[in-house]
Amino acid sequence: MKLIGNLWFLTAVAGAALGSGDLQQPLTTQPSTIPSLGFGTWNLDKSNASEAVSAALQAGYRHLDCATVYGNQKEVGKGIADGLKKAGLNRSDIWVTSKLWNDHRFYSHDPALVPEALDDTLSDLGLDYLDLWLMHWPVASSQGKTKLDYLDTSIAEILFRQAWHAMEKLHETDKLRNIGVSNFSPVQLGDLIANCNIKPAVHQFEAHPYLPQSQWINSHVILGIQVTAYSPFANTNPTYKPGDDDPPLLLTNTDLLAIAAERGCTAAQVALVWGMSRGTSVIPKSSHVDHIKENFGALDCKLDYEDLDRIDDLSKKYLKRFNNPSKGYGVKLFEGLEDS
Repeated sequence: MKLIGNLWFLTAVAGAALGSGDLQQPLTTQPSTIPSLGFGTWNLDKSNASEAVSAALQAGYRHLDCATVYGNQKEVGKGIADGLKKAGLNRSDIWVTSKLWNDHRFYSHDPALVPEALDDTLSDLGLDYLDLWLMHWPVASSQGKTKLDYLDTSIAEILFRQAWHAMEKLHETDKLRNIGVSNFSPVQLGDLIANCNIKPAVHQFEAHPYLPQSQWINSHVILGIQVTAYSPFANTNPTYKPGDDDPPLLLTNTDLLAIAAERGCTAAQVALVWGMSRGTSVIPKSSHVDHIKENFGALDCKLDYEDLDRIDDLSKKYLKRFNNPSKGYGVKLFEGLEDS
């Protein structure tokens, strides 16, 4: 039985837009066990990924975000094993997310290859199961050509949907606890929900003070889908090469620094608290132990409503999406969303 149709979904989005406030309420939907402060592994170099992940677990992180395409899952897996041992933890004490890649180099979205992709990820990470597996992008590669299969009505069986159905079957095994998506637009998410048996538990997308996506987050509250915000430090990520029209680095923004000074926190901690205050989980990354510990200290940083309002206002001056591979993929992504 299909869960909902596009009409209901679009009505939900419209309702969220009309009723959205300046501040988001924390999500109370399942999975309720996902820790709000996680540790990201995107751009972690293989040379120190194991040490960084181990240090994160020892510092107190209980949520790790990984992906096949990051190319470091074997090293991350070694770090998990070392960190669990040194912190005196069990596997059940932590939350581990990974992602199914869309390119022909890594399985594409061929449903027959999805189980193999999961097995390889589990092998690389040295785990028996994932707490969450995400479809990394709403695209698939067919014969070396990237395309948005969900838009091609001439395809009788949509690869994109087939891959999700393959993930649904794996959800019935002991290898997966939850399945979700990443980087979907409203139409893409609506299409998937209208054609699925298991609704995505989590949607991971870019969100930070320069790209708040408040209405989009509110829509997920209505849909009962948890949100994980990646790149919580915005353009501080070295992958995002600066352009002529880019705003100042988020962690050097004078407003953020002023709030940090007033509250006895660092700018990084302020950015993370802002993200968590909106009900999203956040996944900062660092390869330096001092920064790993500093970021975890966000759990002790307290902001008031005026601080949060002030941070909300940053996007009125600096609205910017930094991760948009539309040109490289040759497809349109994030349609209907801020700075698409």
